[in-house]
Amino acid sequence: MKKVAKYANKNILVLGLGKSGFAVSRLLLKLGAKLTLNDQADLAKNEYAQKLVQQGVRVIGGKHPVELLSQEHFDYFVKNPGIPYENPMVKKAQEIGLPIITEPEIALSVSEAPYVCVTGSNGKTTTVMLTQEIMEHHMTKLGHHAYAVGNIGTPISEVVMKATNQDLLIVEMSSFQLLGVTDINPEVAAIIDIYHNVHLDYHKTFNNYVDAKLNVTRTQTANHYFLANLDQPNILNEERKTTQAQIQTFSENNQEADYFIADGYLQTKKEKLIKASDMKLPGIHNQQNALVASAISHLMGAGSDDIRAVLSTFTGAKHRLQYVMTLNERRIYNDSKSTNIEAASVAIPAFDSPEVLIAGGLDRGFNFDSLIPLLKKHVRAVVLYGETRYLLADAARKADIREIVITSTLQEAIPKAYDLTLPGDVLLFSPACASWDQFKNFEDRGNYFIKFIKELKKNK
Repeated sequence: MKKVAKYANKNILVLGLGKSGFAVSRLLLKLGAKLTLNDQADLAKNEYAQKLVQQGVRVIGGKHPVELLSQEHFDYFVKNPGIPYENPMVKKAQEIGLPIITEPEIALSVSEAPYVCVTGSNGKTTTVMLTQEIMEHHMTKLGHHAYAVGNIGTPISEVVMKATNQDLLIVEMSSFQLLGVTDINPEVAAIIDIYHNVHLDYHKTFNNYVDAKLNVTRTQTANHYFLANLDQPNILNEERKTTQAQIQTFSENNQEADYFIADGYLQTKKEKLIKASDMKLPGIHNQQNALVASAISHLMGAGSDDIRAVLSTFTGAKHRLQYVMTLNERRIYNDSKSTNIEAASVAIPAFDSPEVLIAGGLDRGFNFDSLIPLLKKHVRAVVLYGETRYLLADAARKADIREIVITSTLQEAIPKAYDLTLPGDVLLFSPACASWDQFKNFEDRGNYFIKFIKELKKNK
């Protein structure tokens, strides 16, 4: 970890105590900062809070003391990426001109290890995991390591304290994280794709969402690389206006790209990397993810043999089209990370077999008509739950699906969906909605699904 003086003896307010809030607090303490941490939740019995108190952090839980920002002097305000800018503490910080920074920017500014950053509406986690596996395959030969960090679940702050300048960080960056970033310089940055109707409850407009994503490359230099999706020309135009990095492109079918799919192979302009059918991951979208991972890995020094070794064995990121098991000739997949319509749109056509689909969750005010062609082509029956169950049922009826079952909870939906499957079918859990109506997050929802399936197996 680099020794920087920027935060030494500075009064810093950290807003939000989750995994990243705890990790960045520990990092700032190592950098010599004086910390106050605030979270609206009651922290009296919180293990993270107790540990920070023992290290000299002032912890304030149960409310947002906006008046504190007027009564005391703070040098920096560190915001949890998930906290909206409408939060009263954040609004007050903006009002008084207090610099607002985020965990990724702090952590990356002190990282000895070089890093690459991956963002996009869909495919981030799978791409980061593939890249980490490929780079680890390459780097272990040299006695070094590649770490997958960021939005994937491991805070960057946690890893920068141990990663050396011979290691590599592969950073998954969400739009929430990128919105607060002003100065990062990844060796390689990649935007996999950008779709409408994603996180607009947070960003308010599509242009705001795109602008946040572009922060991944905004401060790169001509010594860096940027990976762009040739199949999204409107986004590519904005990327070209923004980046100073050397652009490399990828495409699902355009052979003008640097990395593309043709004749059943994932290819570069120089060689065929791997036959698509030799990959373990299903779906054309995962072939795109593999192209991006291959491009990053090549640029960071891995060989094509490293790439082939991983792509031929990697079976998927947890909660992203994750193979769970085959039960009585039914293949079961957990796609709980499908928190929006676009994610479901890439999951549903990933299989050649008939599907029974479980979907539903938080109502964000969207209709699901864009799913109708995919439902009509790939799905034989649906079981729907949560706040969006009737909206999804309307789309299923328009797709002429005959078997539509409506339930209230995921607990009710799973056994009903299994009972509708036939040997050879795929049982696909791809909610197309956020999880917060019934679960803490998509991980909690996916873990519940897997646990229920394992219980179901005992009774079948």
